Amino acid sequence: MELIQRIQPLHLDVLKEAGNIGAGNAATALSSLLNKTIDMKVPAVRVVSFQEVQALAGGAETLVVAAFLRITGEAPGSMFLILQKSEAEHLAAALTGQRVDIGNDDLEEMAVSALQETSNILAGSYLSALSDFTSINMQPSVPALAIDMAGALLDAGFVEMSQVGDYAIVIDTVMEEPEKTGESASIGQFFLLPDPDAFRQIFRALGVNMP
Repeated sequence: MELIQRIQPLHLDVLKEAGNIGAGNAATALSSLLNKTIDMKVPAVRVVSFQEVQALAGGAETLVVAAFLRITGEAPGSMFLILQKSEAEHLAAALTGQRVDIGNDDLEEMAVSALQETSNILAGSYLSALSDFTSINMQPSVPALAIDMAGALLDAGFVEMSQVGDYAIVIDTVMEEPEKTGESASIGQFFLLPDPDAFRQIFRALGVNMP
């Protein structure tokens, strides 16, 4: 039986719970950064093949903003935060107070720094919560930001990883502003790509029997 077939809804529920704790911690940090109340949640966590990742990012020709981080510690790997154009523009405007038009303007240093800091907060919060659940130490590197077509970014980022692994953990993330009743916005998807041994280590810690 392949590894992905051994993963049960219970194991994904644990990852989702860890994600929601991480989202709560990230919301606290973002609320302080934005000086307004922000709620965040993780509606779904999935394990997908590399082939499915590009479709989840919106398709090869979709313009996206991507933050890439390397994970160090006891379970090394990589992490992408993929933001659709409108998501990145909304988030950058909220963080900087300035209108941002990604794709038509050069992204100002302030907007780049704001998106990098948000990526850092989210990645750090998620990995900290996952570390607590699994008792595995994981730390993110400083994020690198890029704007390009999803296919080009993911092909470049996954080419090395695809040589050694087959799966990514997808963490959907939604941000809400309680003051704006009924309004919510996705702020992208995290693609967590543990190195093969780290992937097995994480799921063993969640109770999945591994070969």
